[in-house]
Amino acid sequence: MKKFVAIFALAATLFAVNAQAQNKEVAAAQAALEKAQAAAENPKQNTKLATWLKYGETLVKAYAAPSGAAWVGMSMQEFQMLAGERAMSESQVVVGGQQMTKRVFANKNMYFNEAGQLTIIEVTKPIVADPLDKALNAYAKAAELDPKGTKTKEIKAALEDIASKFTDEAYNSYNLGDMKAASAYFEKSAKASATAPLSTVDTSAIYNAGFVAWADQDWNRARAFLEQCVNYGYFEKGEVYAKLADVATGLGDSAASKKYLETGMTKFPENQSVLIGLINYYLNSGEDTTRLFELFEDAKKNEPDNASLYYVEGNARKKLGQTEEALAAYDKATEVNPNYEWGYIGKGIALYDLAVELQDKANNEMDNDKYMALMGEFEKALKGCIEPFEKAFEIVSDDEIKMNLAEYLKNACFRFRNEGADFQAKYDKYNAVAAQRN
Repeated sequence: MKKFVAIFALAATLFAVNAQAQNKEVAAAQAALEKAQAAAENPKQNTKLATWLKYGETLVKAYAAPSGAAWVGMSMQEFQMLAGERAMSESQVVVGGQQMTKRVFANKNMYFNEAGQLTIIEVTKPIVADPLDKALNAYAKAAELDPKGTKTKEIKAALEDIASKFTDEAYNSYNLGDMKAASAYFEKSAKASATAPLSTVDTSAIYNAGFVAWADQDWNRARAFLEQCVNYGYFEKGEVYAKLADVATGLGDSAASKKYLETGMTKFPENQSVLIGLINYYLNSGEDTTRLFELFEDAKKNEPDNASLYYVEGNARKKLGQTEEALAAYDKATEVNPNYEWGYIGKGIALYDLAVELQDKANNEMDNDKYMALMGEFEKALKGCIEPFEKAFEIVSDDEIKMNLAEYLKNACFRFRNEGADFQAKYDKYNAVAAQRN
């Protein structure tokens, strides 16, 4: 018993020491900041490069001080041992779709995931308002006072650090569901990167600022950032055009939406968001889909050996109910490239889905002759999907896709297992593969 008492007493002592150290760290950061700020406001000192470098440094330290010894990724046990802070309250919350433990402290909230790792540090009582913004301005001022570039390397490193911290805050805000704050932080990150002497265009941060605004349906803000992406030649594999089309639709400009989608289709014919947006546009507008397939033809003229173009065309035609044309497009994809698994997969799925549709129609048909005719078509389609699925199964390397193909093949071969040993063997083979998932 004495041993346990001693251990608990030691733990309590460490806890108290760590808590006092945290309080001292915050107080020290605040005192240093006040001193540096006074220098920055002093006419005799605010013309000196060193003054602004020091001010920027103390602002960044003031930003970090409330977090104490905590860092994202540390375990709850590490936090308890190293940080030594006592939570005011604790609760279970859902953040970004994940169950988390929220611990509330005097100046911050800590979010631990189900694995017990610290995921988000949310400072609720900063030492000073907007410390990173002020630090950015301080280093920009320092750069102005350094025409010879004697501290360029130091200032660049500081600006990169500030940009990174803004990005961290953006993701924190996004995970906490505050889209407006997240978009603003991404914008600030891009601004920090663009500040001289770093002078870097962070297209990823610009896109993220627009993306989050798009998710928040802040259409005008989203358009401003996404248009910047276009101007910088950053397209996120076509997603920029898909998002701009959504923005235009949100603003009631269907003509602009169509233009964005057509441009995106021309430049990124494999982008599914653009393709689906364009297909939906023609379906909802009632316009002739001829233009849609003219775009496909233009793309194929530029890349006649690109099998994926025919696969994407097949998907478009399938969605529009043009089953025969879709099957022909999938066949063309595998003709262009016999090792292109998606051509076989597309054909297999089209025939399998057709079989399901025909079976549903047959089940609802009261006339026996019509029922038998539909069941004949059903069996033809279902049997037809086996060959392309098997070909895809042979050449595909992704284990998850193999599992999915095995499920399709198992279901199709089950129907015909009594027709002969060949179908029974196929069923047994693919059933065994599919069973590995469970």
